[in-house]
Amino acid sequence: MRAAIMATQIKAAPKVGMVSLGCPKALVDSERILTKLRADGYGLSPDYAGADVVLVNTCGFLDSAKEESLEAIGEAIAENGRVIVTGCMGNEADVIRARFPDVLAITGAHQYEDVVSAVHAAAPPARGAFVDLVPEGGLKLTPRHYSYLKISEGCNHSCAFCIIPSLRGKLVSRRIDAVLREAEKLVSAGTKELLVISQDTSAYGVDTRHESREWKGRDVRAHMTDLARELGGLRTSEGVAPWVRLHYVYPYPHVDDVIPLMAEGFLTPYLDIPFQHAAPNVLKAMKRPANEAKVLERIRNWRNIAPDIAIRSSFVVGFPGETEADFEYLLEWLDEAQLDRVGAFRFEPVEGAQANALPNPVPEEVKEERFQRIMAKTAAISAAKLAAKVGRTLPVIIDEIGEPDEDGSIGATGRSQADAPEIDGHVYLRDVAATVKEGDIVSVAIEDADEHDLFGVIAG
Repeated sequence: MRAAIMATQIKAAPKVGMVSLGCPKALVDSERILTKLRADGYGLSPDYAGADVVLVNTCGFLDSAKEESLEAIGEAIAENGRVIVTGCMGNEADVIRARFPDVLAITGAHQYEDVVSAVHAAAPPARGAFVDLVPEGGLKLTPRHYSYLKISEGCNHSCAFCIIPSLRGKLVSRRIDAVLREAEKLVSAGTKELLVISQDTSAYGVDTRHESREWKGRDVRAHMTDLARELGGLRTSEGVAPWVRLHYVYPYPHVDDVIPLMAEGFLTPYLDIPFQHAAPNVLKAMKRPANEAKVLERIRNWRNIAPDIAIRSSFVVGFPGETEADFEYLLEWLDEAQLDRVGAFRFEPVEGAQANALPNPVPEEVKEERFQRIMAKTAAISAAKLAAKVGRTLPVIIDEIGEPDEDGSIGATGRSQADAPEIDGHVYLRDVAATVKEGDIVSVAIEDADEHDLFGVIAG
């Protein structure tokens, strides 16, 4: 007698599409949402046509970003029709519904449970042991070799040009053991570079009075310096320390304490500090600390301790009340500071920001002229600093391997320790061996440079 053959029928899993806009913090939110949905049995669609529902994670920081978010929502509705909106612009649900009344649901920033519940309602999950699977470390929207590590939500500052506190609330720090556990899993799953992000990394743990938690048999504080040291102690499966890069660092006094960790190899010698301006009058109007002279002294001390430290920052030009003298002060400050990487932005009014009510707005043509001048200044500084690296051998992480050309030569694109992904420069490599893989960290002899990038070959 033949045994009966039992067939297990698996219900097709609904698929979710995702459009993720805005900063790396929003990208981390998208990863968490997708990881939870994948754990619930959902598949992922790379296009609108294959998705049962589309999530649009919006940005609401600037009016231009809001318009980009609205355009993305409109495209998703036109191409798919079943759209759920989340993210920072979720706080303006009335604006979204007025323009797109057919949106299925709208949730605010980092409201993970509400987003997942909305997806469940729109496209019920196919439950079962065969579909409730998630890759190690969760789902990622970045390459396997680098990962963003969010350590807190919200911000306690009240900068005149910013509405982040109203969008994301006051500072809420994650438990130090939870952060370290996530970092350990990411490194175990193949991450070679951890990018630490938040709205204010220097303030990590302030809201919890830097409470301690047990980690690996010892107490560790929720504090930036303790976190940096512990992250620097992680090792990949090959026994190599990952790069650990700090972003959104306000120059509080205790930032001085992390510089020796860079010199000792616990941290990548890189600081992303949002100075925003240097002129005391403008900083006061922005409601930012106005101790620019002391900052210059501290930068000199940092470079004495860790000579290879790269400092990146961003500046706003054309802030209400900014005079030509204020702007010239900023240019002179940049000459002295010699920052490695600089981004500049023309001031843009944001609905709800205090700066909108300030007197003496700067005309648009003046903003543009100042923007061009600061970009020329910082490009010249960058070109000189990169030219000084020609002839050196630097560690470089490989982001992309090119296809062989007609001669069989392979090129690659990577980044030095002075370059964060997406926002800084690149290192372009020639004659790369076929054995080199994305995520490898190699020693590169630097042969040439321009205003933003380096060029070289893997050292023999």
